[in-house]
Amino acid sequence: MIVKFAISYNTPLYGTDPDRLVAFAQHAERCGFEGLYLPDHIALHPGAKVGPIELDPTLAFVDPLDTLSFVAASTSSLLLGTGVLLLPYRHPVVLAKRLATIDQLSRGRMRLLTVGLGALPGEAEALGVDYRSRGRRADEAIQVLRALWSGGADGTEFHGEFFDFTGLCSYPKPYGTTELPVHIGGSSLAAARRAGRHGDGWFPGGMLAPLERARQWELVRDTAIEAGRDPAALEYTRWGSIDMPTERAEGLASQGVTRIVVGASASEPARQFDEMSKLAERFGLAVRPGRAGEEPGHA
Repeated sequence: MIVKFAISYNTPLYGTDPDRLVAFAQHAERCGFEGLYLPDHIALHPGAKVGPIELDPTLAFVDPLDTLSFVAASTSSLLLGTGVLLLPYRHPVVLAKRLATIDQLSRGRMRLLTVGLGALPGEAEALGVDYRSRGRRADEAIQVLRALWSGGADGTEFHGEFFDFTGLCSYPKPYGTTELPVHIGGSSLAAARRAGRHGDGWFPGGMLAPLERARQWELVRDTAIEAGRDPAALEYTRWGSIDMPTERAEGLASQGVTRIVVGASASEPARQFDEMSKLAERFGLAVRPGRAGEEPGHA
């Protein structure tokens, strides 16, 4: 079985205490997790719903990119991820700079960027984005990001429905490369097609039935072929449970999954560290020893 494990830090559940966040990230790194993912919402409002679930408007969704920069300063190898960054609500010219900056300062660890569209019309309205056109806006934004990262000193131009510029330069570039991976989140047919056309990987959420999920992964790959892209180069990320047995992970790997993201089920830090340690032991992750006299999860 060749599959990587990453972990999500859910600030609406775990809180925003910086010491707790750093301890969590450092313990995840020590356990051999590949990366840390953070969720995203820019603004909530009373009555906001994702499907049938109403969101408490006081949930503390931190800015994921600012928070990942903070995590990067306290870790050395943990990759930085979003699950998912709401792409239509951020201007790609600004975003290209922010992502490249984080990647530079972390020496190449802003490599698990996953973007999505958002599911709250009120959030889109507050940010001046037409909710109905956010898919097309996201497609364009991905193209802008890549154009700016790969563009040279003679300037880059882009002429689209939402973004238009000529002779634009964006520096610094990502660390040691001219392009960051952009994974696509979402469990709709449109998201699967977007992943095939524009993504470096697919990270579906939701509660899809196994057959429908398999059909969507096939759609991702078929769309990549139609777009002249190599489907074998696409990564496939899925959610899993932190107590999942090896047989479940092996089953996901047999479906083409290359990365499993889990979240701690416990709320107390000590129990979360124990859950991470047990998963690392169960799957033989590359556990890193702590410093002499160091308690797990502390610098």
